[in-house]
Amino acid sequence: MENNYGIIMAGGIGSRFWPESTARMPKQFLDLLGTGQSFIQQTFERLKKIIPAKQIYILTNERYRDLIKMQLPEVNDNQIIAEPVMRNTAPAILYAAKKIYKQNPEANLLIAPSDHYIGEEDKFIDNVQTAFSATAQNDWLMTLGIVPNSPNTGYGYIQYDTSSDDKIKKVLRFTEKPDLQTALSFLNEGNYLWNAGIFIWRAKSILEAFKNLLPAMYDKMSQDDRVYNTPEENIFIKEVFPQLENISIDYGILEKAPNVYVLPADFVWNDLGAWNAVYEQLSTKPNENVVVNSQILADNSYGNLVKTNGKNVILKDLNDYVVVDTHDSLMIIPRKADQKVKAYAEKFKS
Repeated sequence: MENNYGIIMAGGIGSRFWPESTARMPKQFLDLLGTGQSFIQQTFERLKKIIPAKQIYILTNERYRDLIKMQLPEVNDNQIIAEPVMRNTAPAILYAAKKIYKQNPEANLLIAPSDHYIGEEDKFIDNVQTAFSATAQNDWLMTLGIVPNSPNTGYGYIQYDTSSDDKIKKVLRFTEKPDLQTALSFLNEGNYLWNAGIFIWRAKSILEAFKNLLPAMYDKMSQDDRVYNTPEENIFIKEVFPQLENISIDYGILEKAPNVYVLPADFVWNDLGAWNAVYEQLSTKPNENVVVNSQILADNSYGNLVKTNGKNVILKDLNDYVVVDTHDSLMIIPRKADQKVKAYAEKFKS
């Protein structure tokens, strides 16, 4: 495990979970499923099973440094990689790779979102160990793909080469969120996976990819490699990071690199992208009312998600709605309208 490093991506705002998730307290720091742990705490505990705790880094925004230290007391200041401004995933991952490579040129990196649900953790660990072994021996950029069980139009898709019987597949192409007809055709073809945003590669391999595919970004972040892991690092990053291109790792690297591979994953996964996904994750039978931190009396009311800060709630003739109550906001919307929450939150801001 000495060469295994984890990078937890925890800089997002999670605005589709308003009013619970806000810029001050975003999704990754919340316990939306009522487990007793926030998403980032669950992710950290999961990664500790295959990566030493001192080698798990939190990639986030400067404003969340104190929240991380409060929720993850094991993490020291050096393990918090804080962006001075938001510049999407490619600059952030380059920053982390530069920092870790200087410590250990043989580092093998796992990049994982902080706010996804992962069930059957033993299978997740097996999949990551398989990927770690592969990238330790090959100059590969690897991702874990989720076998789709529906034509979901909210996920990106990964097409892989079927000419080999190997467990790990060569990636042919990435496709951003498709329309329904396209998603159906992907399922029928049988060689498409959902893109879960979980990546494994050696620090050396991803740095070489940046050097070849995003050379301007690489050059700016390499102006003075001596500063990484020193007191001068923060000054350097505050000056250089805002100059970097705002681009995702998918667009900037993975869609262009010739050495991308995917392992079809065995574990249960849900990106919990909006309130209806929380309902579907927690419901165990059709038309069930899902209740989190609340007491409800339901009269002819079915299929609702109710989450409050401990309130009693009466529902009458209400079906398939999301009811979320916080200390200063109340939201009542149809579950099928959950993708509009981000827009509604923006309207409140303006």
